[in-house]
Amino acid sequence: MRDNFIRVAAATPEIKVADVAYNKEQICACVEEAAARKAKIIVLPELCLTGYTCNDLFLQTPMLEAAKEALLELAAYSADKDVLMAVGLPYEVRNRLYNAAALICRGKLLAMVTKTHLPMYSEFYETRHFAPGPEAVEWIRIQNAAGEWEDIPFGSKILLECDTVPGLVVAAEICEDVWAPNPPSISHAMAGATVIVNPSASDETTGKRAYRRQLIGGQSARLVCGYIYANAGEGESTQDLVFSAHNLICENGTMLAESKALGHGIVYGDLDLERLRSERRRMGTFDVSARRREGYETVHFSLEKEDLSLERFIDPMPFVPGNEADRSKRCEEILSIQAMGLKKRLKHTGCRHAVVGLSGGLDSTLALLVIARAFDALGLSRSGIEAVTMPCFGTTDRTYQNACTLAKQIGAHLTEVNLRDAVNQHFKDIGHDPAVKDVTYENGQARERTQVLMDIANQCNGMVIGTGDLSELALGWATYNGDHMSMYGVNASVPKTLVRHLVRYYADTCEDEKLKEVLFDVLDTPVSPELLPPEDGQIAQKTEDIVGPYELHDFFLYYVLRFGYHPARIYRMAVHAFDGVYEKETILKWMKTFYRRFFTQQFKRSCLPDGPKVGSVAVSPRGDLRMPSDASCRLWLEELDRI
Repeated sequence: MRDNFIRVAAATPEIKVADVAYNKEQICACVEEAAARKAKIIVLPELCLTGYTCNDLFLQTPMLEAAKEALLELAAYSADKDVLMAVGLPYEVRNRLYNAAALICRGKLLAMVTKTHLPMYSEFYETRHFAPGPEAVEWIRIQNAAGEWEDIPFGSKILLECDTVPGLVVAAEICEDVWAPNPPSISHAMAGATVIVNPSASDETTGKRAYRRQLIGGQSARLVCGYIYANAGEGESTQDLVFSAHNLICENGTMLAESKALGHGIVYGDLDLERLRSERRRMGTFDVSARRREGYETVHFSLEKEDLSLERFIDPMPFVPGNEADRSKRCEEILSIQAMGLKKRLKHTGCRHAVVGLSGGLDSTLALLVIARAFDALGLSRSGIEAVTMPCFGTTDRTYQNACTLAKQIGAHLTEVNLRDAVNQHFKDIGHDPAVKDVTYENGQARERTQVLMDIANQCNGMVIGTGDLSELALGWATYNGDHMSMYGVNASVPKTLVRHLVRYYADTCEDEKLKEVLFDVLDTPVSPELLPPEDGQIAQKTEDIVGPYELHDFFLYYVLRFGYHPARIYRMAVHAFDGVYEKETILKWMKTFYRRFFTQQFKRSCLPDGPKVGSVAVSPRGDLRMPSDASCRLWLEELDRI
């Protein structure tokens, strides 16, 4: 459970209807298996001690007494098991029978949660046998296996709070409860529950599996919680129904685990409690306050902390959907957002010309494609796009030719301004030796580029479109008042890993074969500011050799800004996500680079030009990132030094 990851399980034993002793043995077998896999929460199906399909046998005293006795035996059995179990059974209180879920941990029966919404339609006849749970939590007396009497809470509004695992608060609802218009899990989450368990018996019919998946996934997203759904399966009566053991484990809308085949078995998922805490902390609308807990009883329990080798998938590309269809859809959405933002700005200012510095690299290529879309949407001729190529000391023939071809194929007006003489004159004016290829040598070129673009924009009454992306802004990899500045930055919230996929998507979907060809060559070109002279005609200055791989920096960026995790936690996740790609030492090296640059370069982000937000992470000082320019990064770097 290090770093607040906790393994959970949804288990469906193979049962026999009304054979309580057999069912208890199968439940214990599931618990043994799950505990061996280090699962700390194990959810079993609705009424699984007896079987859901007992019908009028629920009115038989022998079976009810056997279920109650088996419950106490399960509690005693769990004494040496470091798990929280949720087990469904029928339970009688004051001559009323309830559909309940017993919550058991380390030898103790902690609570009995009752079903609130009893279905009485189609194939369901629950009100024939069961009463809805009490509106207010009651306390009932139960004699444990040792013969001692204990008082436990009985009802729906019960929270189980773990004292040893930060952020772990468990609540339960039962099957139909989540299908109702006002599920109990809503008030559970608003009272502080971060994990909802649902012992269920949902029969299988055509199309129901897909709907169930959407329902549970959507509920976990709406409540920003972990949701463990354990469904009845093999062994239930097939007199009229079939149960498929469709088990689901979801986390804030993400499906962590799902059973595939009908029958029985266990699925596992590693819930990220820290992610849930971070999301709720960030959302001002998620109000968990004392008044939300009115009517709730809180029971405390504890679990032992132990190290957990993560089995969950951690995406090394959090900004880029892994599924090709989803990725294409995301790319189309982002290109549309970028173009719509620019369209509004051009229309508002009355500009019929857009000026862009075209280097033949990824970022300026994406900006040109976005400008073309915006011009098409406005009904403007693409000849109003002023593409400016500005060769200087570091320009290679490859990038120069690509820039020229791109402008031609898009239909932009191409202007070439060679900066060599101007930059050399500038060096002469300030007394800089051009043989000294330092930061002055590099930034002098970058600022000259920006001056040229701004002045051309003045000439044509146009607008300079910025090309810098989110990853560069996070690292401060921009020349202050050079490529850092523009009149509208269309790429400002697009990370470098996504820039590449946007250009590739455009190439894959365009019909112009010449444009397609040059776009693919741009994709194959190393990322470079081209400020140092080429070596044997090839790019000498490769950005990722200097500041580190962008796929690593984008991973760090996502978890630093989106969730505010500890550096050590992000490091552990990165090691897991990039296993076999980067060595641990390499990841740690570039993490330190990321934090140092992220903190020291905030002054560049504090005065960014306008630009559209396209995803959940952005660094605009007017929106997502209100950060002081002189904040210390000592806390973060010291934590990395301790790794």
